[in-house]
Amino acid sequence: MMSETAHFVKDLIGPDGSVSMVAKESTDAAAHSADHDTHTRTNAFRIHHAARGADGHFAKPDEMISTADEPGHQELCEREQRLFLSAVRGEVDLSEHHEDAINSLRIIFAADESVRSGEVIRW
Repeated sequence: MMSETAHFVKDLIGPDGSVSMVAKESTDAAAHSADHDTHTRTNAFRIHHAARGADGHFAKPDEMISTADEPGHQELCEREQRLFLSAVRGEVDLSEHHEDAINSLRIIFAADESVRSGEVIRW
C-alpha cells in the first residue's frame, strides 16, 4: 500500500468510459487498509460515459449506483468456498473462469515485457 486510501482504488477503463468503486467518505478509524471489510465493500459505483456531444462536453452525466446491500468480507469468503465445493463435486464448471485467469496472466506478462523492452507486445 502506498497510502491508507490506495487499497481502495479500483477502476475499470474501456473505450466507452469507466467504472470506479467509490468509497464512502469516512473519518472512521475502522476504515483503514487493515480492515478486511474495506477491501470488499464498494459503497457505490460511479459510471462515467466517454461519449461527447457536438459541443465537446460529455453527452451523459456520471451515474452513481449504490451497493449498500452488498455482503461483508466473511460472507464473500463463504460464498467463494461454497462455489469451490460445488466445483469439486462436479456441480459447477469453472473452466471459463480458469481461462479468464490464464488470459489475465498473459496480459500482465505482456505488459511487463512491454515495460521492460519498450516494445509493443502482440500475441
